[in-house]
Amino acid sequence: MFYSCQKIQAIRSENKRFRRRREGEQRRAEIRTEKTRDSGGERWKEGDIQAKSSDKERFRCKGGGIQAEKRKAATGDKERFRRVRRREVEKAEMAASKKRKVDSENRAFNPEWTESFLFVLPTGGTKPVCLICSETVALIKSGNVKRHYETKHKCFEETYPLRSEVRSEKIRSLKAQYEQSTRILSHTFTAQQRAHESSLRVSWILGQHKKPFTDGEVVKECMTAVAETLFEGKEKQEVCEKIKQIPISASSATKKSEILTQDVVAQLDEAIQKAPCVGLAVDESTDVCDNAQLLVYVRFYYAEQKAFYEDLLGITPLQTSTTGEDIYLAIMEMLAKRGIEPSKVISITTDGFPAMIGREKGAVTRMKKDNPDLLTYHCIIHQSVLCASLSDEHAEVMTSVMKMINFLRASSSYQHRMLREFLKEVDANADDLLLHNNVRWLSKGRVLARFWAIRREVASFLAELKHHKATQFSTFLENEKQMDNVAFLVDITSHLNELNLRLQGKDNSICELMTAVRAFQRKLEMFKEDLQEDCVHFPAVQEQVQGQRDVSSFVVFIDKLIANFSNRFDSFSIGQQLTMFIQNPFLITDVRSFSKEATQHFKWVNARDLQMELLDLQANVAMKELSARTDPSSFWLQMVPETAFSHLKKVALYILTMFGSTHNCEAAFSTMNIIKNKYRSRLTNEHLHTCMRMALSPFKPRFKMLAGQARAHFSH
Repeated sequence: MFYSCQKIQAIRSENKRFRRRREGEQRRAEIRTEKTRDSGGERWKEGDIQAKSSDKERFRCKGGGIQAEKRKAATGDKERFRRVRRREVEKAEMAASKKRKVDSENRAFNPEWTESFLFVLPTGGTKPVCLICSETVALIKSGNVKRHYETKHKCFEETYPLRSEVRSEKIRSLKAQYEQSTRILSHTFTAQQRAHESSLRVSWILGQHKKPFTDGEVVKECMTAVAETLFEGKEKQEVCEKIKQIPISASSATKKSEILTQDVVAQLDEAIQKAPCVGLAVDESTDVCDNAQLLVYVRFYYAEQKAFYEDLLGITPLQTSTTGEDIYLAIMEMLAKRGIEPSKVISITTDGFPAMIGREKGAVTRMKKDNPDLLTYHCIIHQSVLCASLSDEHAEVMTSVMKMINFLRASSSYQHRMLREFLKEVDANADDLLLHNNVRWLSKGRVLARFWAIRREVASFLAELKHHKATQFSTFLENEKQMDNVAFLVDITSHLNELNLRLQGKDNSICELMTAVRAFQRKLEMFKEDLQEDCVHFPAVQEQVQGQRDVSSFVVFIDKLIANFSNRFDSFSIGQQLTMFIQNPFLITDVRSFSKEATQHFKWVNARDLQMELLDLQANVAMKELSARTDPSSFWLQMVPETAFSHLKKVALYILTMFGSTHNCEAAFSTMNIIKNKYRSRLTNEHLHTCMRMALSPFKPRFKMLAGQARAHFSH
């Protein structure tokens, strides 16, 4: 049996308590003996005291009596107990003197294991921790850490070879993340602070979902109802009481939202200050109260996360006019608030509105005077939509289809209901027609595709209506040439919609957008040949024409599309060399042409160093393999070491910072219309900015820090 030092101390304490207890019992026994009464229970008389004393003395002399027996028994028990305890203490001391072999070895953590196996030893810790999965091993042994690394993270060796610069940078990043995750707040939160933090978190969730401030009370009622259902007895009472203490009224939620917005804005400012450059996207629209709102988005490299961030720089009302001067002043005010120098802005993307790009007084023109190196772009999505403008003939056909749909859907609610019932009865491919919206980029193609899918059912429904417009539309549907044009519009708008969808979305760099546009330009050449042969890429035309009618007008339309795309994109600022450099630098063959194009866009580029670094990169087999396995942004940000390719990495960083479209602004305006709707039309500009910031920001508030800083109170 082995005892620890604590066990030995406990045994010794027990011995002391036993000795005190036995001594106390002996004293109490003596007192009881002296006060012993006779069998009748009467008190001793004075005459009997002497006799009793003499009897007592004789009893003692004979060595007998109750007291002597008790003392003898107590002494024997005490000796036996001491012997047992002494043996136990001796065994415990012997066990404590023996140590495990592992303890005596005094193993130390080898710092080289961090590079080889990605393990670190926490300060004051005894178990190494894996930087990848945060698991620990039992002992500080090379075999343990090596076994864990080879078993669970073998693929890490392939992506980050041993002794490489890429691996060193990755390990530094993992160590920084681990150190950040181990930081713990030193003080304990009070009940008021926990209630305050809960209020902050609820307000943030409501803001992310674009909900009004008053919904906080509804959430509180829901939480109370759930607690009353899930818990019973005293536990239910405690949980419900804590929920009721959360301050989440409309006024509290408003204040909490302001606090949260200030925190995410502070994080945004800190990240922008560390970024080498920023790109802007600017757009203007009106809210539900017809107030002009100027919205600016910013894109920058966030070094802490090794990724590009896109966030709302600001939204400001244009009180009276929306001239280029007004827009310019509003943008400069936003930059000043965020502490951004005009020279730090490398590009600005707009929707091409005259107030934005006017030659004399446009906002972009004014900004170029402050920063001559500023690169300006017209939104690629807008340009692709402008390229697809219809000819007079096709525009007339499109108008006729839209009028027919409006007649069936919008002229009479009764007629619309009858159409839906009719489509259900005949088991059509769709149960209704779609309405066209000129503002929405994808609307035209979707409306045509839905109409084409149920065109025969629509013709049957029109034939049953007794209305002169129904007769006109029936005649239109019976015209083969007109329906040929409709079929072509269905197919070509479908292809244009596919391009539009590829151009939309967040985190798309300008090179990715231009790659999609140039791929579509090549597709147009193929579409032209396909129309003259078997119409594989035009299924509606193939079904309608069936090789019996002339399609030359469709070919002319494709030629016009090709010309429009060439005019708008062949001279695009970011040329093919720079686009190829970002997508795959190993495909560049003309190094001098690439460096020339780079120096035209970035005056600070040293052509000689850029050429030498590109040749070194192309000769690096390991970097070529990494490029094939990762996307362009990850390759340039995480795989390419800055020490060896500083010029190349800086050029790539600047290009990837640029916005290619104003899609983020368009999406933000949709968010604005949800937040400031007809039911919240009195929302102030400050609160509108607060709500939009919570709904759009990629940063998360630091709830613990905010709860610890504030003076928290319970809900009344």
